Amino acid sequence: MRREATLLVYFLLFDHVVFSLAYTKKGVNGSIYDDCNMIIWRIGAIINPTTRVGKEQKIGMEMAVDDFNAQNSECSQLVFNFANYSHGPAASLATYLANKKQAHAILGPLTHQEAALFSDFDDEAYKGIPIISLHPASTYSTVLRTESPSLIQMSNDVESKMQCFAALIGHFKWRKVIALYEIGNNFSNMDSGLITHLSDSLKVVDSSVEYHLAFPPLFSLSDSKSFIQKELVKLKTKNVKVFVVLQCSLDFGLVLFEMANEMGMMGENYVWIISNNMASLLDSVEPSVLLNMQGVIGFKANVNEKTECFREFNAKFRKKYRSQYPEEEGYPSPSSYALKAYDATWAIAKAMQKLSGSNSSELVKSILLSDFEGLSGKVSFKNGMLYQKPTFRIINVIGKSYREVSFWSPEFGFSEVLGEHNGVKLKIGNGLGGALGSIVWPGGTQTVPKGWTIGGLEKPLRIGVPARGAFTQFVKVTVNQERNETLIGGFSVHVFQAVVRELPYYLPYDLVPFNGTYDEMVVGVSNKNLDAVVGDTTILAERYEYAEFSQPYIDSGLVMIVTERLRLNKLHFIVIKAFKLKLWILLAVMSMSTGVVIWLNEYVNDNPDFSGSFPQLIGSMLWFSVTVLSFSQRESIKSNLSRLVLTTWLCVVVVVTACFTAILSSIMTVPRLEPSVLNVDYLLRTNAPVGCNGNSFIVQYLVNLQFKPENIKKISSISDYPKAFEKGEISAAFVVAPHAKVFLAKYCRGYTKSGPVFKLGGFGFVFPKGSPLAVDISEAVLKLSQSGEINQLEEQMLISTNCSSSSAEEQLSGLGQELFSGPLLISGVICGIVFLISIARLVRKHWLYLSSIIANSANIVLRWTSLVKNCNIVIDQRPNIQQNDEITEVF
Repeated sequence: MRREATLLVYFLLFDHVVFSLAYTKKGVNGSIYDDCNMIIWRIGAIINPTTRVGKEQKIGMEMAVDDFNAQNSECSQLVFNFANYSHGPAASLATYLANKKQAHAILGPLTHQEAALFSDFDDEAYKGIPIISLHPASTYSTVLRTESPSLIQMSNDVESKMQCFAALIGHFKWRKVIALYEIGNNFSNMDSGLITHLSDSLKVVDSSVEYHLAFPPLFSLSDSKSFIQKELVKLKTKNVKVFVVLQCSLDFGLVLFEMANEMGMMGENYVWIISNNMASLLDSVEPSVLLNMQGVIGFKANVNEKTECFREFNAKFRKKYRSQYPEEEGYPSPSSYALKAYDATWAIAKAMQKLSGSNSSELVKSILLSDFEGLSGKVSFKNGMLYQKPTFRIINVIGKSYREVSFWSPEFGFSEVLGEHNGVKLKIGNGLGGALGSIVWPGGTQTVPKGWTIGGLEKPLRIGVPARGAFTQFVKVTVNQERNETLIGGFSVHVFQAVVRELPYYLPYDLVPFNGTYDEMVVGVSNKNLDAVVGDTTILAERYEYAEFSQPYIDSGLVMIVTERLRLNKLHFIVIKAFKLKLWILLAVMSMSTGVVIWLNEYVNDNPDFSGSFPQLIGSMLWFSVTVLSFSQRESIKSNLSRLVLTTWLCVVVVVTACFTAILSSIMTVPRLEPSVLNVDYLLRTNAPVGCNGNSFIVQYLVNLQFKPENIKKISSISDYPKAFEKGEISAAFVVAPHAKVFLAKYCRGYTKSGPVFKLGGFGFVFPKGSPLAVDISEAVLKLSQSGEINQLEEQMLISTNCSSSSAEEQLSGLGQELFSGPLLISGVICGIVFLISIARLVRKHWLYLSSIIANSANIVLRWTSLVKNCNIVIDQRPNIQQNDEITEVF
């Protein structure tokens, strides 16, 4: 027994030694396995400890390492090493951490290009080390991932931020913005593409980047305030007042807004929008600093601050931050950067915990399989990128703090705080036009700034007007040599002045005469020689290549004006054309009514001439209605009432006959006119010369219609058209419809429109491409059109010279019943009264006969009613008898 026990002890000691030797060997890449499977994992981090973001990220990573080690102290431990981002390129620092510190994974703001560069010169032994990037991703991440397959994107993509910018800009309908950003560092091109991403997003909301400016890093400037002030002076002269700060450090942003406030760029009409990289850090600054940012809006990453985990993290973070940076002023509140760094470290730690070795490719796969709820939200990956779409809180700086006015996400747009999304209760909005609370803008106003200013008292707009227009009724330029001044007026100018009065702001401008063609004037706006154009400028597709037009203030189309020629009358039944159909019908009805009333009245008065059988009586009535018109009736009229009816009717007949004779004579004697040229084809077949305004687009338009250039005569004024027609120099004139209306109003005899109307875009005011003023002017034009003010100006200024005489066609049209309404009404009233009197006399005369008829009819009705009633009683009694019989049989 003793011998067996001794052998058992030696056996256990030997087994323990072998077991220890087997697990104390050094693992790959420096991982140490001890007697309890203890594994040491090393995480390298690239951080800039001189910035607020870097400090928060460092503390967040250290807290994650401490929490992991506390939970897994017996089996595995994390070791944290970091490199200073300000000391060199990120790719070189990553190589340093991999080679010198033997890091198994690297955290830092590496871009895809930097990760690919790291993979290129990385030692083969460390090939494929996972890199968790905290730098914003781009839409090209999936493509570039083939160049750096070990790169995992932990932050949200750039496109989501640019879409949030675009959502805010589109919601308030700002058409132009100025983009600003601070270059992140001097060692990489991580800032490239920001403007491209923003421009692409703004196209969706019909906006664009007017100007962009990149500032060097704040630490590279010897006198940052004077440099920023100098750049802001340039921006202050711009018409656009919507400034978008795409990215900047907290220190740079505070200096930027301090200088902007001193220069008066934080007042009314200004708009400042900041992104999450500054908005997320506003909790950590002193409240007094925010006084320089009054009215600023922006967005910050959404964080669910109501969870127990966040409250514990917040308390530990504050304590650790104060201990490491006691010199820091402000509040050490953790931002989304600290939360992202904490969650990224935990994702690496969880992935390492699942592995038995330190194979880099396996570690990458394990990290990509992460799926847990972190402090910053859901942590899961798809195609190497954070899968969860971001939700941003829209903030508005007011006083010494800020308030949240809405939420925004790519899926739902703006939302109120009523539903649930990414840990936040939201009420889903409707895209760009969804819920967005009240905002206090720079200057303390709640009115949405228009976001731009054009001109000013010191620099009014230079608005060109055509000085050589053929129709001066639209724009008239008069030079007063004695007073050395230029007077500009006309319909188009008056309309523009009325439109400007409708604008909700003051718009200073000067009208500048332009002596070139209309096309050259439009190009002048494109070249910025002119700020706008006011005049009878036709909206054409070709001109849209150079400028933008307002809503047309008058419709237009190309029409052909020709002379008139005589036309022979070849109308059948021309006699009937003297009166309109309604008048003929009314006269026939009145004539028959008059005859019937007179006959009835004479019949009641026992006139023997008005008697006979019933068919004879009807025929006599109709014949009398005809013969009474010519006094050829055979019957003598004895009643005074009949004479009264006949007298009034004969007066109407005399008036109607006189008018009929006059209008028929005019129709038969006055010649009618027709256009001398009926269509454009005739002009083309005969090579006829035509005229048009030589300064307008019509010359090229006629060439496109196959007119020969030598057959197109350029005419410079409205008075030259009649002279050209009289001399035979032109057979037709082509003018736009508003000009044709003015011409025919002044020369209404001898000229007319002919042929088809070629549809055009109307007359509009011209502005530079993308000008916000075009939208406001268009809205004002619509208001004036709906109110009728433009129509009033048109009647007063364009067609007030209309001739008093109208065309022969209008003069010689048939007469209507309106002309004879008075006499016909009197005759009808008298005829009606006499008819009622005659009916009363007829009833009284035959009352006894009528009474007997009524009495007989009443007896017949009573007898019939009694008979029906008796029949119903008999029918009702039969079922009762049958029922009684059946009952008797049962009993």
